[in-house]
Amino acid sequence: MSRVGKYPVVIPAGVTATIAGNVVTVKGKLGELSCTFDDSHIAAKLEDNKIVVSPLSSSQTARALWGTTRANINTLVKGVSEGFTKNLELVGVGYKARTEGNKLVLSLGFSHDVNFPAPEGVKFSCESPTQIKIFGVDKQLVGQVAAEIRKYRKPEPYKGKGVKYEGEYVRRKEGKKK
Repeated sequence: MSRVGKYPVVIPAGVTATIAGNVVTVKGKLGELSCTFDDSHIAAKLEDNKIVVSPLSSSQTARALWGTTRANINTLVKGVSEGFTKNLELVGVGYKARTEGNKLVLSLGFSHDVNFPAPEGVKFSCESPTQIKIFGVDKQLVGQVAAEIRKYRKPEPYKGKGVKYEGEYVRRKEGKKK
């Protein structure tokens, strides 16, 4: 039995939601998002500013998709009303970032700068040369962009240098002994 699926998704003021077949579309002040769900196992209804998700049977697949579908719809609603943010930190001598138009320029110790163009729906900002803020309405896209930027120079365990998520703990190793 899903504990997440039992709760309805409350739609805040300024956000409109429509359900057409197996597609949920949500519009808000930050944009429009939609997702599909498996209508052979799950039913979704719009009842007085709430989206109620329920399983059509008591099979294991239906119970598994029940909470997942409700969580995906809740993510859409939160994305178009508030948006999602990921923060990255650059650790290392000479490591810095800046924005030029809609692209991010990273100096990560290579012989050249790394240019990362912002995909549609994602915005970059740099409060300081070692801080990157990634903002967007699609949670999956924001996380994917953050992971791709981090992949250029992952934090290494000896000095901790690299691109890391804000608050990420880098497990340190002891260096070579004489």
